[in-house]
Amino acid sequence: MARWRDGRGELVVVDGEGGGLGGLRVAVEIAASYRARTRGLLGRESVAGAMLLTPAGSVHTFGMRMPIDVAYLDRRFTVIAVRTMQPGRLGLPRLRSRHVLEAAAGALAGWGVRAGVRVEVRVSSPSGGR
Repeated sequence: MARWRDGRGELVVVDGEGGGLGGLRVAVEIAASYRARTRGLLGRESVAGAMLLTPAGSVHTFGMRMPIDVAYLDRRFTVIAVRTMQPGRLGLPRLRSRHVLEAAAGALAGWGVRAGVRVEVRVSSPSGGR
């Protein structure tokens, strides 16, 4: 498996049988480099879609201006846990977490992202990939 690169793509929520839930597609920004992961959503007033931090096992919201939803994903992109974090918090590391998905508070529940659900990230940028 090749390494992920910074770029853009599409988040697809997948059910347990491998089919899409209502054909949901959400824009996702991929932060794979150290610099992009460190910057993340810091300083933003809002987020359109979601951000995938990879590799990542935990996050913090120091310097954030808004609460965010955080989904911890294992290596197969199955959701381990979902938490809403207020600004100025330190998230606990999650064992088995290889990726973290961030979105505006409340967005993940609206997309059907919850523990046990699998998601896919489809890269759309020529500079992005895995």
